[in-house]
Amino acid sequence: MKRKLLALLCAAALACTAITPWTVSAQESGESSVVVTMTTSSEPESGFDPAYGWGAGEHVHEPLIQSTLLVTNTDLSLGMDLATEYSVSEDGLTWTVKIRDDVKFTDGERLTASDVAFTYNNCRENSSVNDFTMLDYAEATDDTTVVFHMTRAFSPWPYTMAITGIVPEHAYDENYGQNPIGSGRYILKQWDRGQQVILEANPDYYGEEIKIKKVTILFMDEEASLAAAMAGQADVSYTASTYAEMVPEGYTLFEAESVDNRGINLPTVSAAEIDGLTVGNDVLADLSVRRAINIGIDRETMIEHVLGGYGTPAYSVCDQMPWYNEASEVTYDPEGAAALLDEAGWIEGEDGIREKDGLRCAFTIMYNPSDSVRQGLAEEMANQLKALGMDVTTEGAGWDVAYDKAQSQPLMWGWGAHSPMEFYNIYHTAPGSELAEYSPYANEKVDAYMDQALSTSDLEEAYELWQKAQFDGTTGITQDGDIPWVWLCNVSHLYFVKDGLQVAEQKIHPHGHGWSIVNNVDQWEWAE
Repeated sequence: MKRKLLALLCAAALACTAITPWTVSAQESGESSVVVTMTTSSEPESGFDPAYGWGAGEHVHEPLIQSTLLVTNTDLSLGMDLATEYSVSEDGLTWTVKIRDDVKFTDGERLTASDVAFTYNNCRENSSVNDFTMLDYAEATDDTTVVFHMTRAFSPWPYTMAITGIVPEHAYDENYGQNPIGSGRYILKQWDRGQQVILEANPDYYGEEIKIKKVTILFMDEEASLAAAMAGQADVSYTASTYAEMVPEGYTLFEAESVDNRGINLPTVSAAEIDGLTVGNDVLADLSVRRAINIGIDRETMIEHVLGGYGTPAYSVCDQMPWYNEASEVTYDPEGAAALLDEAGWIEGEDGIREKDGLRCAFTIMYNPSDSVRQGLAEEMANQLKALGMDVTTEGAGWDVAYDKAQSQPLMWGWGAHSPMEFYNIYHTAPGSELAEYSPYANEKVDAYMDQALSTSDLEEAYELWQKAQFDGTTGITQDGDIPWVWLCNVSHLYFVKDGLQVAEQKIHPHGHGWSIVNNVDQWEWAE
């Protein structure tokens, strides 16, 4: 009955979508091409210009249209793309990169170090998403050498070099994002806003042979994406756990691991008015309450109830990354959580809700009302914490108010990136403030470890410092430290894949159910 009802819904959705004759699948047409559906939010509003977000945010990947200096491999190690070698000075203020001399843009012009320098200087001046404030300027010292002069040492710079696509200085203007020229694996042949992007293989690409010659990407909501798969008009269709068991005939379910975290912030200071805004929370300012929450929630049950089992427990925003500290992991221990609250003087009242010095153990968890998963996690968490004697309510809050409200109440967030800067942005004291940006928290020693990690010129040494910032044996942001955030799960990214299509091995996906799946689409294959 459920499948029949869903089929009717999908038929209705299909009739309302922009699916047109060009969406016939690659397998049916006999071409080395694929049709892939993505979320509507994955379409880059400002186009395919690295200076305005392409390669960052929902589009985190090595850009398909442009080349990058470096890449991140499937094991998250760093590899070479345009770069043949790179080095950094002992003080971390100068990065020198040698590049290939055999690369051309798709208009036939040779790519040189001048294009690299131009790209980075342009991003420094205009980037609206990525942070380039640590770059003073880039210069080309010859055709194959670019030197980055930094305003301050910045050890994660290689991760910036892995997502910043190189644009041609001679063909760059304010309209570049709409009609980009690059040197990457694909050429943008067509972009119908709100509907589709069509990419075709670059015949002069300098790297491995491109196996999939044409990629059509459709921007759709969940129901339309499912409808496209059920109609056989897409080869890879993103889906949600809600529909995961409804695999269309002729497809299999593909599950990609992710570091697409969901978790809540816990304000660590007592409530006060600052510039007309309530900052802090009297209940959550108690360390024992925050620690009890972290060990008093059953992540596995939460994943089963809300995600249908398609996810993994999360204990840190750094899960599975090279700089992850295993001290973040905890074991579900409701008895231990109750004992923490008892010892801290939180006593159950007649209604089962704990109180301390007349203060009721009550707070609200907010969620974005357009996200059913975040709502489900918030409600599941509220139910579980009630068993510990906490009165937790849930509230939908749009992004126009959520950031301000999160200064005093927990919010269900989504994070996750292939860079330690994600950790920095969440936990480090914000410039010009005494507290972190997204939730009131501060620890001078944690800040010091992160500052030291940024200033070192050795990436491996920096990893160790990022780990100490999480917990050094005495202090940090883990259960035995300050625990200013509680992480719940990493959401698996799910796709229906047409039988016969072999999707290449995926590296762990970052936040955003978007472009990551096609990061290596050039290496996908149809079975003969």
